[in-house]
Amino acid sequence: MEQKKSRKKANFFEKWFLDNRFSVILFNFLLFFLIIWVFNKISFVLNPAWMFFSAILPPVLLATIQFYVMNPVVDWLEKKWRVPRVLTIIVLFLIVVVALIWIINTIIPIVQEQINSLVKNWPKIWDDAVNATQNALRDPRLNSVRSNIDKIIDNTQKTLFKSGQTTVNVALTNISSAVSIITMIIMTLMTAPFLLFFMLKDGHNLRPYITKFAPQRWQKSFGKLLWDINNAISSYIRGQITVAFWVGVMFAIGYTVVGLPYGYTLAILAGFLNLIPYFGTFIAFIPALVIGIMTSVPMLIKVLIVFAIEQAIEGRVISPLVMGNKLEMHPITTILLLIGASAVWGLWGVVFGIPIYAVLKIIVSRVYNYYRKVSDVFDDDADSATEDASSDKNKQVKTNSNDN
Repeated sequence: MEQKKSRKKANFFEKWFLDNRFSVILFNFLLFFLIIWVFNKISFVLNPAWMFFSAILPPVLLATIQFYVMNPVVDWLEKKWRVPRVLTIIVLFLIVVVALIWIINTIIPIVQEQINSLVKNWPKIWDDAVNATQNALRDPRLNSVRSNIDKIIDNTQKTLFKSGQTTVNVALTNISSAVSIITMIIMTLMTAPFLLFFMLKDGHNLRPYITKFAPQRWQKSFGKLLWDINNAISSYIRGQITVAFWVGVMFAIGYTVVGLPYGYTLAILAGFLNLIPYFGTFIAFIPALVIGIMTSVPMLIKVLIVFAIEQAIEGRVISPLVMGNKLEMHPITTILLLIGASAVWGLWGVVFGIPIYAVLKIIVSRVYNYYRKVSDVFDDDADSATEDASSDKNKQVKTNSNDN
Protein backbone atom coordinates (compact mmCIF):
# COMPACT_ATOMS: atom_id res chain seq x y z
CA MET A 1 0.00 0.00 0.00
CA GLU A 2 2.81 2.39 0.90
CA GLN A 3 4.56 1.47 -2.34
CA LYS A 4 1.48 2.47 -4.34
CA LYS A 5 1.23 5.79 -2.53
CA SER A 6 4.88 6.56 -3.20
CA ARG A 7 4.34 5.77 -6.86
CA LYS A 8 1.33 8.10 -7.04
CA LYS A 9 3.42 10.95 -5.61
CA ALA A 10 6.02 10.70 -8.39
CA ASN A 11 6.02 13.89 -10.41
CA PHE A 12 6.64 14.36 -14.11
CA PHE A 13 10.44 14.65 -13.79
CA GLU A 14 10.76 11.47 -11.74
CA LYS A 15 8.42 9.54 -14.02
CA TRP A 16 10.01 10.46 -17.35
CA PHE A 17 13.65 10.97 -16.35
CA LEU A 18 14.66 9.48 -13.00
CA ASP A 19 12.58 6.30 -13.16
CA ASN A 20 12.56 5.87 -16.95
CA ARG A 21 14.96 3.21 -18.24
CA PHE A 22 15.26 4.66 -21.72
CA SER A 23 16.10 8.14 -20.40
CA VAL A 24 18.68 6.79 -17.98
CA ILE A 25 20.39 4.76 -20.72
CA LEU A 26 20.50 7.78 -23.04
CA PHE A 27 21.89 9.92 -20.24
CA ASN A 28 24.65 7.39 -19.54
CA PHE A 29 25.58 7.29 -23.23
CA LEU A 30 25.69 11.09 -23.25
CA LEU A 31 28.04 11.14 -20.27
CA PHE A 32 30.26 8.48 -21.85
CA PHE A 33 30.74 10.40 -25.10
CA LEU A 34 31.09 13.68 -23.19
CA ILE A 35 34.01 12.19 -21.25
CA ILE A 36 35.62 11.04 -24.52
CA TRP A 37 35.19 14.53 -26.00
CA VAL A 38 36.77 16.16 -22.92
CA PHE A 39 39.76 13.81 -23.01
CA ASN A 40 40.17 14.55 -26.71
CA LYS A 41 40.28 18.29 -26.01
CA ILE A 42 42.95 17.92 -23.32
CA SER A 43 44.99 15.28 -25.16
CA PHE A 44 48.11 17.49 -24.94
CA VAL A 45 48.00 17.03 -21.16
CA LEU A 46 47.81 13.27 -21.50
CA ASN A 47 50.61 12.93 -24.10
CA PRO A 48 53.40 12.54 -21.51
CA ALA A 49 51.38 9.89 -19.71
CA TRP A 50 50.77 8.07 -23.01
CA MET A 51 54.49 8.20 -23.86
CA PHE A 52 55.33 6.78 -20.44
CA PHE A 53 52.72 4.04 -20.85
CA SER A 54 54.00 3.17 -24.35
CA ALA A 55 57.56 2.87 -23.04
CA ILE A 56 56.73 0.45 -20.22
CA LEU A 57 54.04 -1.53 -22.08
CA PRO A 58 56.29 -3.97 -24.07
CA PRO A 59 58.28 -5.36 -21.11
CA VAL A 60 55.19 -5.44 -18.89
CA LEU A 61 53.22 -7.24 -21.60
CA LEU A 62 55.96 -9.81 -22.20
CA ALA A 63 56.40 -10.40 -18.47
CA THR A 64 52.62 -10.73 -17.99
CA ILE A 65 52.33 -13.40 -20.69
CA GLN A 66 55.19 -15.38 -19.16
CA PHE A 67 53.70 -14.88 -15.70
CA TYR A 68 50.41 -16.52 -16.66
CA VAL A 69 52.32 -19.47 -18.15
CA MET A 70 54.67 -20.04 -15.18
CA ASN A 71 52.56 -18.96 -12.20
CA PRO A 72 50.39 -22.12 -12.03
CA VAL A 73 53.56 -24.22 -11.61
CA VAL A 74 54.87 -21.93 -8.85
CA ASP A 75 51.52 -21.93 -7.01
CA TRP A 76 51.09 -25.70 -7.32
CA LEU A 77 54.56 -26.54 -5.97
CA GLU A 78 54.11 -24.09 -3.13
CA LYS A 79 50.72 -25.47 -2.07
CA LYS A 80 51.40 -29.15 -2.75
CA TRP A 81 55.01 -29.63 -1.68
CA ARG A 82 55.79 -26.44 0.27
CA VAL A 83 58.53 -25.52 -2.20
CA PRO A 84 59.67 -21.89 -1.75
CA ARG A 85 58.51 -19.65 -4.56
CA VAL A 86 62.00 -18.22 -5.13
CA LEU A 87 63.49 -21.69 -5.62
CA THR A 88 60.80 -22.66 -8.13
CA ILE A 89 61.26 -19.39 -10.02
CA ILE A 90 65.02 -19.91 -10.29
CA VAL A 91 64.53 -23.48 -11.59
CA LEU A 92 61.99 -22.27 -14.16
CA PHE A 93 64.34 -19.53 -15.32
CA LEU A 94 67.12 -22.11 -15.77
CA ILE A 95 64.76 -24.33 -17.79
CA VAL A 96 63.84 -21.38 -20.03
CA VAL A 97 67.51 -20.51 -20.55
CA VAL A 98 68.33 -24.12 -21.49
CA ALA A 99 65.34 -24.21 -23.87
CA LEU A 100 66.44 -20.96 -25.51
CA ILE A 101 69.98 -22.28 -25.97
CA TRP A 102 68.59 -25.45 -27.55
CA ILE A 103 66.32 -23.44 -29.88
CA ILE A 104 69.17 -21.13 -30.91
CA ASN A 105 71.51 -24.06 -31.63
CA THR A 106 68.99 -26.45 -33.20
CA ILE A 107 65.83 -24.91 -34.64
CA ILE A 108 66.96 -21.43 -35.65
CA PRO A 109 69.73 -22.69 -38.02
CA ILE A 110 67.23 -24.99 -39.75
CA VAL A 111 64.66 -22.21 -40.10
CA GLN A 112 67.31 -19.75 -41.27
CA GLU A 113 68.51 -22.22 -43.90
CA GLN A 114 64.98 -22.82 -45.14
CA ILE A 115 64.21 -19.09 -45.30
CA ASN A 116 67.40 -18.41 -47.24
CA SER A 117 66.58 -21.24 -49.62
CA LEU A 118 63.03 -19.94 -50.08
CA VAL A 119 64.26 -16.40 -50.80
CA LYS A 120 66.89 -17.75 -53.21
CA ASN A 121 64.50 -20.07 -55.07
CA TRP A 122 61.46 -17.81 -55.02
CA PRO A 123 62.10 -16.29 -58.49
CA LYS A 124 62.32 -19.79 -59.97
CA ILE A 125 59.19 -20.88 -58.08
CA TRP A 126 57.33 -17.82 -59.33
CA ASP A 127 58.48 -18.38 -62.93
CA ASP A 128 57.39 -22.01 -62.76
CA ALA A 129 54.00 -20.97 -61.48
CA VAL A 130 53.62 -18.35 -64.25
CA ASN A 131 54.72 -20.85 -66.92
CA ALA A 132 52.32 -23.47 -65.60
CA THR A 133 49.50 -20.95 -65.68
CA GLN A 134 50.35 -19.86 -69.21
CA ASN A 135 50.54 -23.48 -70.41
CA ALA A 136 47.13 -24.09 -68.94
CA LEU A 137 45.80 -20.98 -70.69
CA ARG A 138 46.82 -22.34 -74.10
CA ASP A 139 43.73 -24.46 -74.04
CA PRO A 140 41.47 -23.11 -76.83
CA ARG A 141 38.51 -23.18 -74.47
CA LEU A 142 40.14 -20.41 -72.40
CA ASN A 143 40.67 -17.93 -75.24
CA SER A 144 38.00 -15.60 -73.87
CA VAL A 145 39.65 -15.21 -70.45
CA ARG A 146 43.31 -15.54 -71.48
CA SER A 147 43.90 -11.81 -71.94
CA ASN A 148 42.34 -10.99 -68.58
CA ILE A 149 44.47 -13.56 -66.74
CA ASP A 150 47.62 -12.32 -68.51
CA LYS A 151 46.81 -8.81 -67.31
CA ILE A 152 46.32 -10.08 -63.77
CA ILE A 153 49.73 -11.80 -63.84
CA ASP A 154 51.45 -8.70 -65.22
CA ASN A 155 49.76 -6.49 -62.64
CA THR A 156 50.78 -8.88 -59.87
CA GLN A 157 54.41 -8.83 -60.97
CA LYS A 158 54.43 -5.04 -61.15
CA THR A 159 52.77 -4.79 -57.73
CA LEU A 160 55.31 -7.12 -56.15
CA PHE A 161 58.17 -5.18 -57.73
CA LYS A 162 56.81 -1.85 -56.54
CA SER A 163 56.19 -3.24 -53.06
CA GLY A 164 59.79 -4.43 -52.88
CA GLN A 165 61.08 -1.04 -53.95
CA THR A 166 58.82 0.72 -51.46
CA THR A 167 59.96 -1.55 -48.63
CA VAL A 168 63.63 -0.89 -49.42
CA ASN A 169 63.06 2.87 -49.63
CA VAL A 170 61.13 2.93 -46.37
CA ALA A 171 63.84 0.88 -44.66
CA LEU A 172 66.55 3.25 -45.90
CA THR A 173 64.69 6.46 -45.07
CA ASN A 174 63.56 5.33 -41.61
CA ILE A 175 66.84 4.21 -40.13
CA SER A 176 66.11 6.18 -36.96
CA SER A 177 62.82 4.33 -36.53
CA ALA A 178 64.58 1.01 -37.02
CA VAL A 179 67.17 1.97 -34.42
CA SER A 180 64.44 2.94 -31.95
CA ILE A 181 62.63 -0.35 -32.55
CA ILE A 182 65.84 -2.33 -32.00
CA THR A 183 66.51 -0.33 -28.83
CA MET A 184 62.97 -1.04 -27.59
CA ILE A 185 63.42 -4.78 -28.26
CA ILE A 186 66.74 -4.86 -26.39
CA MET A 187 65.31 -2.94 -23.42
CA THR A 188 62.26 -5.24 -23.37
CA LEU A 189 64.39 -8.38 -23.32
CA MET A 190 66.59 -6.95 -20.58
CA THR A 191 63.86 -5.67 -18.25
CA ALA A 192 61.13 -8.30 -18.75
CA PRO A 193 62.97 -11.05 -16.77
CA PHE A 194 63.31 -8.77 -13.72
CA LEU A 195 59.62 -7.84 -13.89
CA LEU A 196 58.71 -11.50 -14.32
CA PHE A 197 60.74 -12.54 -11.26
CA PHE A 198 59.00 -10.10 -8.93
CA MET A 199 55.59 -10.81 -10.48
CA LEU A 200 56.03 -14.53 -9.80
CA LYS A 201 57.40 -13.84 -6.32
CA ASP A 202 54.77 -11.36 -5.13
CA GLY A 203 51.99 -11.61 -7.71
CA HIS A 204 49.71 -13.63 -5.43
CA ASN A 205 49.63 -10.68 -3.01
CA LEU A 206 48.59 -8.16 -5.67
CA ARG A 207 44.84 -8.78 -5.61
CA PRO A 208 44.48 -8.43 -1.79
CA TYR A 209 46.65 -5.31 -1.92
CA ILE A 210 44.51 -3.65 -4.61
CA THR A 211 41.30 -4.69 -2.86
CA LYS A 212 42.27 -2.68 0.23
CA PHE A 213 41.88 0.57 -1.73
CA ALA A 214 38.17 -0.08 -2.31
CA PRO A 215 35.56 1.03 0.26
CA GLN A 216 34.91 -1.48 3.02
CA ARG A 217 31.45 -2.44 1.77
CA TRP A 218 32.74 -3.00 -1.78
CA GLN A 219 35.92 -4.94 -1.01
CA LYS A 220 34.34 -8.38 -1.27
CA SER A 221 32.66 -7.74 -4.63
CA PHE A 222 35.69 -5.84 -5.92
CA GLY A 223 37.98 -8.74 -5.00
CA LYS A 224 35.64 -11.13 -6.83
CA LEU A 225 35.74 -8.83 -9.86
CA LEU A 226 39.55 -8.85 -9.88
CA TRP A 227 39.54 -12.64 -9.52
CA ASP A 228 37.17 -13.05 -12.48
CA ILE A 229 39.28 -10.73 -14.66
CA ASN A 230 42.49 -12.53 -13.72
CA ASN A 231 40.90 -15.92 -14.36
CA ALA A 232 39.59 -14.88 -17.79
CA ILE A 233 42.93 -13.43 -18.93
CA SER A 234 44.99 -16.34 -17.61
CA SER A 235 42.68 -18.93 -19.19
CA TYR A 236 42.83 -17.19 -22.56
CA ILE A 237 46.61 -16.67 -22.60
CA ARG A 238 47.49 -20.17 -21.41
CA GLY A 239 44.94 -21.74 -23.72
CA GLN A 240 46.05 -19.84 -26.82
CA ILE A 241 49.76 -20.52 -26.20
CA THR A 242 49.13 -24.21 -25.54
CA VAL A 243 47.00 -24.67 -28.64
CA ALA A 244 49.47 -22.70 -30.79
CA PHE A 245 52.36 -24.86 -29.55
CA TRP A 246 50.63 -28.13 -30.41
CA VAL A 247 49.47 -26.79 -33.77
CA GLY A 248 53.08 -26.00 -34.64
CA VAL A 249 54.19 -29.46 -33.47
CA MET A 250 51.49 -31.23 -35.49
CA PHE A 251 52.29 -29.29 -38.66
CA ALA A 252 56.03 -29.89 -38.16
CA ILE A 253 55.46 -33.65 -37.86
CA GLY A 254 53.01 -33.73 -40.78
CA TYR A 255 55.12 -31.66 -43.16
CA THR A 256 58.22 -33.70 -42.27
CA VAL A 257 56.42 -36.99 -42.92
CA VAL A 258 55.15 -35.89 -46.36
CA GLY A 259 58.46 -34.21 -47.23
CA LEU A 260 57.12 -30.70 -47.87
CA PRO A 261 59.91 -28.19 -48.59
CA TYR A 262 60.39 -25.52 -45.90
CA GLY A 263 58.24 -27.59 -43.55
CA TYR A 264 59.73 -26.38 -40.25
CA THR A 265 59.41 -22.73 -41.25
CA LEU A 266 55.79 -23.20 -42.30
CA ALA A 267 55.02 -25.10 -39.08
CA ILE A 268 56.50 -22.34 -36.87
CA LEU A 269 54.56 -19.76 -38.89
CA ALA A 270 51.36 -21.76 -38.35
CA GLY A 271 52.01 -21.89 -34.60
CA PHE A 272 52.47 -18.13 -34.31
CA LEU A 273 49.52 -17.29 -36.53
CA ASN A 274 47.31 -19.66 -34.56
CA LEU A 275 47.32 -16.99 -31.83
CA ILE A 276 44.73 -15.33 -34.10
CA PRO A 277 41.51 -17.26 -33.39
CA TYR A 278 39.67 -18.94 -36.28
CA PHE A 279 41.69 -17.26 -39.04
CA GLY A 280 45.31 -17.87 -38.02
CA THR A 281 45.65 -21.49 -39.10
CA PHE A 282 43.98 -20.86 -42.46
CA ILE A 283 46.24 -17.86 -43.14
CA ALA A 284 49.31 -19.97 -42.34
CA PHE A 285 48.01 -22.74 -44.61
CA ILE A 286 48.08 -20.50 -47.71
CA PRO A 287 51.89 -20.53 -48.20
CA ALA A 288 51.97 -24.28 -47.56
CA LEU A 289 49.25 -24.73 -50.16
CA VAL A 290 51.14 -22.58 -52.69
CA ILE A 291 54.39 -24.51 -52.18
CA GLY A 292 52.51 -27.80 -52.42
CA ILE A 293 50.95 -26.73 -55.74
CA MET A 294 54.31 -25.62 -57.13
CA THR A 295 56.01 -28.85 -56.02
CA SER A 296 53.65 -31.46 -57.49
CA VAL A 297 50.05 -32.61 -57.51
CA PRO A 298 50.74 -35.55 -55.14
CA MET A 299 52.42 -33.13 -52.72
CA LEU A 300 49.34 -30.90 -52.85
CA ILE A 301 47.16 -33.87 -51.92
CA LYS A 302 49.51 -34.77 -49.04
CA VAL A 303 49.42 -31.17 -47.74
CA LEU A 304 45.62 -31.20 -47.81
CA ILE A 305 45.58 -34.49 -45.89
CA VAL A 306 47.96 -33.07 -43.26
CA PHE A 307 45.78 -29.98 -42.89
CA ALA A 308 42.60 -32.08 -42.56
CA ILE A 309 44.16 -34.30 -39.88
CA GLU A 310 45.49 -31.29 -37.97
CA GLN A 311 42.12 -29.55 -38.03
CA ALA A 312 40.36 -32.70 -36.83
CA ILE A 313 42.75 -33.18 -33.90
CA GLU A 314 42.75 -29.49 -32.98
CA GLY A 315 38.99 -29.05 -33.24
CA ARG A 316 37.95 -32.27 -31.50
CA VAL A 317 40.72 -32.88 -28.96
CA ILE A 318 43.12 -30.01 -28.23
CA SER A 319 40.88 -26.92 -28.32
CA PRO A 320 37.97 -28.45 -26.33
CA LEU A 321 40.42 -29.93 -23.80
CA VAL A 322 42.53 -26.78 -23.35
CA MET A 323 40.22 -23.88 -24.14
CA GLY A 324 36.68 -25.19 -23.75
CA ASN A 325 34.32 -22.21 -23.60
CA LYS A 326 35.90 -20.38 -20.68
CA LEU A 327 35.26 -16.92 -22.09
CA GLU A 328 31.63 -17.78 -22.90
CA MET A 329 31.80 -16.07 -26.29
CA HIS A 330 29.73 -17.12 -29.26
CA PRO A 331 31.77 -17.80 -32.44
CA ILE A 332 29.86 -15.07 -34.31
CA THR A 333 30.77 -12.57 -31.59
CA THR A 334 34.42 -13.62 -31.82
CA ILE A 335 34.54 -13.31 -35.61
CA LEU A 336 32.85 -9.90 -35.66
CA LEU A 337 35.13 -8.72 -32.86
CA LEU A 338 38.24 -9.81 -34.75
CA ILE A 339 37.08 -8.05 -37.93
CA GLY A 340 36.27 -4.81 -36.10
CA ALA A 341 39.41 -4.84 -33.94
CA SER A 342 41.64 -5.50 -36.95
CA ALA A 343 40.04 -2.59 -38.82
CA VAL A 344 40.63 -0.21 -35.90
CA TRP A 345 43.93 -1.36 -34.36
CA GLY A 346 45.40 -3.68 -36.97
CA LEU A 347 47.41 -6.69 -35.79
CA TRP A 348 47.35 -5.55 -32.15
CA GLY A 349 43.57 -5.51 -32.26
CA VAL A 350 43.46 -9.04 -33.65
CA VAL A 351 45.76 -10.39 -30.93
CA PHE A 352 44.43 -8.48 -27.91
CA GLY A 353 40.85 -7.73 -28.96
CA ILE A 354 39.35 -10.85 -27.39
CA PRO A 355 40.95 -10.59 -23.90
CA ILE A 356 40.15 -6.86 -23.75
CA TYR A 357 36.55 -7.63 -24.71
CA ALA A 358 36.39 -10.35 -22.03
CA VAL A 359 37.61 -7.92 -19.34
CA LEU A 360 35.17 -5.19 -20.42
CA LYS A 361 32.34 -7.74 -20.52
CA ILE A 362 33.02 -8.75 -16.91
CA ILE A 363 33.23 -5.13 -15.72
CA VAL A 364 30.11 -3.99 -17.58
CA SER A 365 28.07 -6.98 -16.40
CA ARG A 366 29.09 -6.39 -12.77
CA VAL A 367 28.29 -2.67 -12.96
CA TYR A 368 24.97 -3.43 -14.65
CA ASN A 369 23.97 -5.99 -12.01
CA TYR A 370 24.91 -3.55 -9.23
CA TYR A 371 22.89 -0.81 -10.90
CA ARG A 372 19.87 -3.11 -11.10
CA LYS A 373 20.05 -3.68 -7.35
CA VAL A 374 20.37 -0.06 -6.24
CA SER A 375 18.26 1.72 -8.86
CA ASP A 376 14.50 2.14 -8.92
CA VAL A 377 14.59 1.99 -12.72
CA PHE A 378 14.87 -1.80 -12.53
CA ASP A 379 12.41 -2.29 -9.69
CA ASP A 380 11.42 -5.76 -10.76
CA ASP A 381 9.79 -6.60 -7.43
CA ALA A 382 7.47 -3.62 -7.67
CA ASP A 383 6.58 -4.47 -11.25
CA SER A 384 5.84 -8.07 -10.33
CA ALA A 385 3.77 -6.93 -7.35
CA THR A 386 1.79 -4.60 -9.61
CA GLU A 387 1.23 -7.41 -12.11
CA ASP A 388 0.10 -9.77 -9.34
CA ALA A 389 -2.29 -7.14 -7.98
CA SER A 390 -3.77 -6.53 -11.43
CA SER A 391 -4.17 -10.25 -12.05
CA ASP A 392 -5.87 -10.69 -8.67
CA LYS A 393 -8.18 -7.80 -9.50
CA ASN A 394 -9.06 -9.38 -12.85
CA LYS A 395 -9.78 -12.70 -11.17
CA GLN A 396 -12.01 -10.95 -8.62
CA VAL A 397 -13.93 -9.17 -11.37
CA LYS A 398 -14.34 -12.43 -13.27
CA THR A 399 -15.59 -14.17 -10.11
CA ASN A 400 -18.13 -11.43 -9.41
CA SER A 401 -19.43 -11.59 -12.96
CA ASN A 402 -19.83 -15.36 -12.71
CA ASP A 403 -21.72 -14.99 -9.40
CA ASN A 404 -24.10 -12.49 -11.00
